[in-house]
Amino acid sequence: MNLKVKNISNIGGVVKAPPSKSYSHRAIILASLAEGKSKLYDMLYSEDTLASIRVCESLGAKIIRNDDYLEVVGTGGNLHNSSNEPIDLANSGTTLRLMTTVSSLSDNNVILTGDDSLQTRPMDLLIDSIKFLGIDAESLNNNGKAPILIHPGYVGGETNISGSVSSQYISSILISSPLSDEGVTLFVLPEFKSRPYVDMTLDIMKKFGVKTLKGFYIKHDDCIKEYKSCRVDRFKVRKQNYRACDYIVEGDYSSASYLLAAITINGGHAKILNLFSSSKQGDKLILDILSKMGAKIKVFDDYVEISSDGKLKGIDVDLSNAPDLLITVAVLAAMAEGTSNITGVKHARVKETDRIDTTCKQLRKLNCDLEEFEDGMRITGGLSSGIVDSCGDHRLAMAFSLVGLRHDIEIINGEVFDVSFPNFIEAMSEIGFDLELV
Repeated sequence: MNLKVKNISNIGGVVKAPPSKSYSHRAIILASLAEGKSKLYDMLYSEDTLASIRVCESLGAKIIRNDDYLEVVGTGGNLHNSSNEPIDLANSGTTLRLMTTVSSLSDNNVILTGDDSLQTRPMDLLIDSIKFLGIDAESLNNNGKAPILIHPGYVGGETNISGSVSSQYISSILISSPLSDEGVTLFVLPEFKSRPYVDMTLDIMKKFGVKTLKGFYIKHDDCIKEYKSCRVDRFKVRKQNYRACDYIVEGDYSSASYLLAAITINGGHAKILNLFSSSKQGDKLILDILSKMGAKIKVFDDYVEISSDGKLKGIDVDLSNAPDLLITVAVLAAMAEGTSNITGVKHARVKETDRIDTTCKQLRKLNCDLEEFEDGMRITGGLSSGIVDSCGDHRLAMAFSLVGLRHDIEIINGEVFDVSFPNFIEAMSEIGFDLELV
């Protein structure tokens, strides 16, 4: 189905940000690993988080969806896969990466797979790293990608991994590490991209009763080839158990970026609820970005107010710690005056799509003046009406819908927003931006 603009009224009002996808994934998994019964409030039920629910149920957790909360009876880390069939994770790369290491805690083999897009995501870096921890995982197609077969057994010990590709590899090791036989010491090699996502992981691990030591270390080790002597991040997790708890999922700055950007582009005033000033989400950077582009932002404990006159200025921005903002910021830049430089997002090339490549291709369809680089792009403001393709990427569909505030736009395969923001159309309509699928 195609996504189009149905109507634009007075843009503004009060709307609640959807729950965080990143925290929802982690809450489901940690509650499933914990001892006892957890209640998870304000959960996001999207295609991606439902994949995490399915795999945790397949490995022994009892999960019941109630009106106000998700009830999870945990396994205490004693996972059991009762089926020999592969577990289908659809398009959820987060679930695949986080659960690859977790699945080694099962008492029998686990095969994780997904749709065609998921089977393009690189996994070899994680597979190679966890072998030092006694985990035997393999790509069944021998290409470093899903389907992934994980055998039982997680000894623990010491390993290292590059931080330049995906923070989810790091979170995968950390989440499972307290349930290993010996605990884990993990060294993250430079460059450490998307660090806030790992901070989120440590934050929620603490909520479920697990303590982690972190710091820097001058590492000398022949197994670290080009980094034989360097200052690296070190995480140390001793053997311990997760404890069940009641947990409230905070609002998602990634999804809220579309609401905030709509006000910035069109002009108007809005209050976005459920966005916390103390949040560890890297995508909170959107507030600084929009402020530099011309919006007026006021941040309160649990909500954000934004106002704009609709005049945007080009900016230079490093998105290394907030790669999920790439497409939103690119669309904003295309509608701003002047030239914007977006850098630091080479790791966005291994998301649902190669987001640098697909974003540039779709902007060119709208006659946008831009230059693509290995780690970002340079965009000079100005574009026209047209038709673009989501390429199956939920963030592209949502970000490009913002073009409709000034130009006619149609997004082929626009229904994919269900992956992370199921009520995207309804939320946008609450601020006066009505979209429809046709």
